Amino acid sequence: MIRTLKSPLSRVMSSNVLSGLPEPLSALLFAAAARHRLEAGQMLFDAGDPGDGCYRLELGLLKVMVRSPQGKERIIAILGPGAIVGELSMIDGLPRSMSVVAIRDCALRFVSREAFEKCTAANPEICRYLLATLAARLREADEALAAAAFLSVKGRVARTLIELAKHVGQDLGAGRITIDHKISQGDLAAMAGVARENVNRALSEWEERKLVTQSPLYYCLNDIAALEREMDFGAN
Repeated sequence: MIRTLKSPLSRVMSSNVLSGLPEPLSALLFAAAARHRLEAGQMLFDAGDPGDGCYRLELGLLKVMVRSPQGKERIIAILGPGAIVGELSMIDGLPRSMSVVAIRDCALRFVSREAFEKCTAANPEICRYLLATLAARLREADEALAAAAFLSVKGRVARTLIELAKHVGQDLGAGRITIDHKISQGDLAAMAGVARENVNRALSEWEERKLVTQSPLYYCLNDIAALEREMDFGAN
C-alpha cells in the first residue's frame, strides 16, 4: 500500500490535475469571466457558502482547508496559478464543501454557475474533464487516508513536501526541486496532520543531512529520492 503513495520524479513535476483543462476550452469558459482579487489571508469562500461559481487562479497561492467544530484546521491542498477551484458546487449545485484562503495576494477569474451551465451544454468535453478531476480527487483522498494510516509522522511530512513540489515546484534538474513559496511550518503541519513541532524537527534533521534547504522565501528539496525513502522508513 505504501508504494502507491510514492511518486517518481517524472510524476512529481506533473501538472496539477486542476489545471488540466485544455487551453482552448479554458479560454472559452473564462472568456467573459469577471476579475477578482484577494489579499494574503483573505478568504475566497467558506464551507457552507452558496456554490455560485468557480474560479481560475491567475496569480498567487491558495490553500483549501476544512475546520473541525473546535476550530482546528486541516489543509487539503495548496493551489498555484492555473488551478480551478470551486467546480464541485458547479456540478451538484450544493454549498461549498471546503474553505479557500489566499496564502499570497491572488488574481482570479470568476465564472458564474449560469454561465458555466451554458458553456458546458455547448461543450460537453468540459464535463468529461471535470469528471476526470473528481476521479483524481477521489484517488488523492484514498492516498491521504492511507498516508494517515500507514506513515509515521516524519513520513507524512516528507509526503507533504513532495505533494507541494508536484503542484507548485520548479524542477532544477538532478533530482532537485524548489518551492518558491514559503509555506509556514504551521501550514505544513496542517497539511500533514501532525504537530508543528514535528515539522520543525523533521526539517531541521533533513537540513543537516542536506536533503532540504530552507530560506525565508523558499524550500529546496535537494534529493527527492531520499525524501521518498523517508516515507518507506517511516511506515508503521
